[in-house]
Amino acid sequence: MAHGHIPLHPAQPTAAGGCCGHAHGHHHGHPHGHDHDHGHAHDHGPAEPPPASGRGTRLHVPQMDCAAEEADIRRALEPLAGIQALHFHLGSRTLTVEAEPPVVQAAAEAIRRAGYSATLLQAEATVAAPPSQTPRLVAGLVLALVAELLNFLAPDTLPWQVAGMAVAAAAIGLAGLSTYAKGLQALRHGRLNINALMAVAVTGAFVIGQWPEAAMVMALYALAEAIEAKAVDRSRQAVQGLLALSPAVAQVRQPDGRWLEQPAAQVPVGAVLRVRPGERIALDGSVVAGRSAVDQSAVTGESLPVDKAEGDPLFAGTVNQAGTLELRVTKPHDQSTLARIVQAVEQAQGARAPTQRFVDRFAAVYTPLVFAIALAVALLGPWLAGWDWLQAVYKALVLLVIACPCALVISTPVTVVSGLAAAARRGILIKGGSFLEEARKLKAVAFDKTGTITHGKPVLVHWQVLEGVAMPAAEVERIAASLAQASSHPVSGAIAAGLKATPAEVIGSQALTGRGTAGQVDGRAYVLGNHRLMEERGLCSPALEAALREHETAGRSVTLLADEQRALALFAVADTVKPHAAEAVADLRALGLQAVMLSGDNDATVQAVAREAGIGQAHGNLLPEDKLVQLKALQQRHGPTAMAGDGINDAPALATADIGIAMGGAGTDIAAEAADVVVMNDDLRRIAETVRLSRRTHAVLWQNITLALGIKAAFLVAAVMGEATMWMAVFADMGASLLVVGNGLRLLRPQSRRAAPRD
Repeated sequence: MAHGHIPLHPAQPTAAGGCCGHAHGHHHGHPHGHDHDHGHAHDHGPAEPPPASGRGTRLHVPQMDCAAEEADIRRALEPLAGIQALHFHLGSRTLTVEAEPPVVQAAAEAIRRAGYSATLLQAEATVAAPPSQTPRLVAGLVLALVAELLNFLAPDTLPWQVAGMAVAAAAIGLAGLSTYAKGLQALRHGRLNINALMAVAVTGAFVIGQWPEAAMVMALYALAEAIEAKAVDRSRQAVQGLLALSPAVAQVRQPDGRWLEQPAAQVPVGAVLRVRPGERIALDGSVVAGRSAVDQSAVTGESLPVDKAEGDPLFAGTVNQAGTLELRVTKPHDQSTLARIVQAVEQAQGARAPTQRFVDRFAAVYTPLVFAIALAVALLGPWLAGWDWLQAVYKALVLLVIACPCALVISTPVTVVSGLAAAARRGILIKGGSFLEEARKLKAVAFDKTGTITHGKPVLVHWQVLEGVAMPAAEVERIAASLAQASSHPVSGAIAAGLKATPAEVIGSQALTGRGTAGQVDGRAYVLGNHRLMEERGLCSPALEAALREHETAGRSVTLLADEQRALALFAVADTVKPHAAEAVADLRALGLQAVMLSGDNDATVQAVAREAGIGQAHGNLLPEDKLVQLKALQQRHGPTAMAGDGINDAPALATADIGIAMGGAGTDIAAEAADVVVMNDDLRRIAETVRLSRRTHAVLWQNITLALGIKAAFLVAAVMGEATMWMAVFADMGASLLVVGNGLRLLRPQSRRAAPRD
């Protein structure tokens, strides 16, 4: 598969043709960039700012307010070399071009040659959003209804006919003058898009005397466009709304110790912020003072608050719940984890899913084909079916209106965007619509062990005073804690953290490389070391050997406390399995997927962890290249395979897998960049959720395609039979569009834990 594995996933170029005049909420990026579309020409708020990075030159293109114009402009710019990225802002009718100044000038010229005006904007210039179109639309619809009434009720005399035509023309002017003008422009440049289709249909209807229907067609079309734009905005803004969770100001400590409020966007990395209970955290950072519980659901999807203490990471947009925290800023405002999630999902919207690519290719052929069929009906109908010329032209115009591909074209992006947004709300960052759709095909998941199935940190899981030792347990614990604290080894650190006794002073502390540590406590010499150290000192007995084998078989690292005569106590340290690992593996099995563990750890430990997690097949002692070999074997044996990991050594396997899944909470940046899906809170159950969401998304996509084409087919038959009028055709098109939008938005609802049906 083609991977563009960087946190901000590059978008793909749009397919040509078949563009609907509605705001799709899904505008496809240049191969080197992504788009932000925060509005439509109908009833929107303030204009969008330039991209957060501040790069690029903005162009104002007044005629660009929907996907049809965006597609035209994109095709006009495709031949130009040197464009790094295109950012379309349809609401403010601006385009940001990331390129050198001469290339930007060439881009502006190319846009003008395509029939649009393009003006360069200064960096600080703002473009006011166009005024609300709602009053014009309402007035146009009312006049269209008046035209219909005049046609039915008024006397069939010239004055009344002239009056009716004037009312119809006024309705068209109010509701769809911009659509009509853009349609004529498209025809002049040989482009057969939806605007051209509507211009031909309305003009033809007026010419053959069907002026009431011409008015109703344009009014209903404009109304449908406005309603759909608002409906699609809901899916597009589902993730963008996360940015509003991050407060605009932060309390920053000044050099003299005072706390002052500053705009969050201006706070530098390294500054110290104060966050009181109940306040949202403004920037990413790490705790330098205080303890509290933090609600991280906005970023990781975790339902329960997470305890935070000194050194723990904090995310912008999360809520401090209990105590006051002080944090040191680690990332600037526009690079916070929350901002990167939004940016990545926006770019993911430009990575075309297979079904979307199919629909784009279909629509690119579909619209010209419909024009050809309508022309054939108009010219051949009188000869083959015995219709009169006006009747044949009318049927052809009805065919044009019915065949509008809006419902079909809009059905896929709104579904994919809703799926991506639903995943992001659950702490699952999917880097493209293709990965969202392809996850349903997975047959196996390969897991790394450390940091993925396990927590990735050693923990003291068991300790005991050995049989026959007369020393009190509290005294043994105090001595072991003292020696463990004097050592820098991670296993000693786990023992020190797991023992509750207050350490005593260690005299003559000495590190025994590869074996343990030694020193005097209360005037007596002790060692805290591994099995090999005990053997070298001759302190192993058959009973001790049996106890060691039992723990080592369970995948634990065993450390022993001994004096000069005998071993006193045993301490077992292990990297513990995550609490929901077994449940996650069971969920995958219920979905029909195989779970396999691939780890570089020793085989005994790997097998023990696999048994605890419910994984039947596990391989240990694997180098990164060995993981790749095993992964390819799984792909050959089972089919599409995902790899879930968190470390640098997992990056090659993550990039090679059909879908790479990184544990984002504790994982490395390299793993997150190599992956296609990032689980922000490290909850393994999110992998099965991703598969279920993928299956739901695929089902909804094909439901929408079937609905759109089914309704079209039914009305096309009715039109040929003479049972469908033009305004009925537009009404059906509007209904189909709203139906598929509503169906796609269902994905935003919380997902059931019930297993989705297999493909």
